[in-house]
Amino acid sequence: MLGRRPFIASMLAGTAASVFGADPRIRIAQIGTQHPHAGGKMQALRALPETYDIVGVSSDTLPSASVYGGIPRLSEPELLSLPGLQAVLVETRIEDACQAALRALRAGKHIHLDKPGATEHAPFKAMRLEAEQRKLAVQMGYMLRYNPAFELLFRARQEGWLGEILEIDAMMGKLADSGTRKFIGNYAGGGMFELACHIIDASLTLLGKPSEVHAFSTPTHPGDDIKDNQLAVLVYPKATVTIRCNHADPFGGPRRRFQVSGTKGAMEIMPLESGKATLWLEEAHGPWKKGENKIQLPLPKDRYGAEFMDLAAVVRGEKPLAWSAVHDIAVHETVLRAAGIAA
Repeated sequence: MLGRRPFIASMLAGTAASVFGADPRIRIAQIGTQHPHAGGKMQALRALPETYDIVGVSSDTLPSASVYGGIPRLSEPELLSLPGLQAVLVETRIEDACQAALRALRAGKHIHLDKPGATEHAPFKAMRLEAEQRKLAVQMGYMLRYNPAFELLFRARQEGWLGEILEIDAMMGKLADSGTRKFIGNYAGGGMFELACHIIDASLTLLGKPSEVHAFSTPTHPGDDIKDNQLAVLVYPKATVTIRCNHADPFGGPRRRFQVSGTKGAMEIMPLESGKATLWLEEAHGPWKKGENKIQLPLPKDRYGAEFMDLAAVVRGEKPLAWSAVHDIAVHETVLRAAGIAA
């Protein structure tokens, strides 16, 4: 005769099996569609039908775009109570994201939280630590983490190819139209907060939390004071990092770059998502020769697919997420400070 707890477990397993059959896919849903990456993230999920079963979307302003066609529209409570739901994408407005993430975590779900995660630091830190306590993954939506050129850079750093890093110089800009200017103007940190957080995350992946952060802003339209032209300097004991974000740059896209220099080598990625890089080495490593290496890495089908494959492995318990709560908290604090906001 089955004991009470095994009996209940057996009943629940039977219910799940009757609802989902033997479907091995991860059941995932999306809360919010207001984040600029929301549609792209859903499109990336729909391109992985053998990995994910998309069971619902909750949003007050669901776009009519075909990317959401055929997906059940639910209230947030209905979505979070779906049987077998394992993970949730949080794609709300940035100012609503942290609380939405916390509700999903308290419902027992792993989450993908789009960048930069919150407008204030204390709620973000508390949410991220609670996820750690609950042993639930929080995958931040920093797409460069899974970019092939940055994966090579992170490997070079981890294996010591570059020696001790002395400097990083990075830029992420664009020519903002009136809608984009209005969007970044909604945030006290402007473009550095909303866009350059990607390259700040990459910088901290290489060097950790800085000892000092200095923020500068030179608005190109003094009449509206939108922070559209910014510089941040991150200070380390033996390294200096400069981060630029310029939303008035007509060539901001092709000039986006990430340059690293160390005592034994250097690497430049430019443009950021092109797969193009130059690697300079004092010693040969792997397939890369001593001296200058011009590299063209294969480009992924889309910028988000790799992160969702990694999330799947984490949800299945096959691996831990490579970026810890300590890292995410340090990144969020540094993003706010770099954008001129007290953390």
